[in-house]
Amino acid sequence: MISSLAYVHPNAILGENVTVEPFAFIDDNVVIDDNTWVGPNSTIMYGARIGKECRIFPSAVVSAIPQDLKFNGEETTAEIGDRTTIREGTTVNRGTSSTGKTVVGSDCLLMAYSHVAHDCILGNNVIIGNTTGLAGEVKVADWAIISGGSLVHQFVRIGAHVMAGGGARIRIDVPPYVLADREPLSYMGVNKIGLSRRGFDQEKINEIHEIYRVIYLSKKNLTQALETVKNEFEPSRERDHIIDFFNSSERGVIRARV
Repeated sequence: MISSLAYVHPNAILGENVTVEPFAFIDDNVVIDDNTWVGPNSTIMYGARIGKECRIFPSAVVSAIPQDLKFNGEETTAEIGDRTTIREGTTVNRGTSSTGKTVVGSDCLLMAYSHVAHDCILGNNVIIGNTTGLAGEVKVADWAIISGGSLVHQFVRIGAHVMAGGGARIRIDVPPYVLADREPLSYMGVNKIGLSRRGFDQEKINEIHEIYRVIYLSKKNLTQALETVKNEFEPSRERDHIIDFFNSSERGVIRARV
């Protein structure tokens, strides 16, 4: 159903059973897949690609041009996966020539007044809390939760299954499977509750915990700690993911709380 009080550009492509409420605006070069709801007063701008069964709440703006002075009108997109909810006042900017696209995965929740800047890549099942802002080219892996009022610096990576506390200032990378809080943002332990909810058994959670004990509590430098983890723990997806995350970090990784 498309309200007669909404504007839908004639070149926009809408799937089956898309609902467009009054005073919504849908621009040229927009694709919206089946069964998505576009709420009143929401704005879907040039370059948006929105998946199935999404919900776009009032005053949200998807695919506005980047807040980046280097942007020069290049063809880019903002891509939203299936079943993702974008709440009131949230903004998702489209990409720049850096990567060409901003991506929010499937089954994500972007809470009210949050901001996802140009060229960010969010995995699946990510939750971004109220008023949290992600600067350009931030990467957030699957199942990560960034609580309300947080600020994430440009180029930062946030690993899978991370839980970052409210009001966090995230200036450097946050490794997978951890709780992060305080100022400066610090390692506070393993996200045991989150991992359990995601189907990790106790043995696997214990393994992750012991790996991080070596990295953060053994008093070894990072190179020594990672070598110990490599030598003393059996290869596993989680072990290798942690090692690779630290080795590939360009901004540095948060430290343990003091």
